[in-house]
Amino acid sequence: MTGFATDSRLGEREAPAMDPKDLRIGDAERERTMEALREHFAQGRLDHQELDERLDRTLAAKTARDLAEITADLPGSPAVHPGPGMPGASGMPGMDDWKAAMHAHRQQMEQVHDTHRKAHRAYRDLRRGGRRHHGPPPFVPILGVFLILGAIFGGWGVLKVLFVLWIVGMVFGLIHRKSNRR
Repeated sequence: MTGFATDSRLGEREAPAMDPKDLRIGDAERERTMEALREHFAQGRLDHQELDERLDRTLAAKTARDLAEITADLPGSPAVHPGPGMPGASGMPGMDDWKAAMHAHRQQMEQVHDTHRKAHRAYRDLRRGGRRHHGPPPFVPILGVFLILGAIFGGWGVLKVLFVLWIVGMVFGLIHRKSNRR
């Protein structure tokens, strides 16, 4: 027997019913499957090597069954998405899913950036010893007051000693600030 049924009235042979998954596919179906694979890669379900392998298999696929095997272990991705003129076609397939995925990605990236900013502030505060210090150390203005008082009420000898102490204080403060920055 050849596998064909014979119609007794016409003497012609009918082809057996063919499984829809054994039908040949076109470039549009391959492209939709590749888009789905790229989306799964973006969501972290596939690594780069798996994506490359599956894209190569998709380009070599001849039937809908071949595409089904490529995406069988991935959630929500039938191998042949309905295209124009096919049953179940409704505008742009997966557009709502894409928008939801992009929204979730944006939120995740904002959280990552916020966490990074908080960590940077915490590190900066840790380096400063938890305090924020601006301006010269408090003894420098006090030495300046003594310098002025020494000039008014004392002689040049006191003025020179206070001036040297003031310079030493400023140098010490500068060194102290430089060592805290590292």
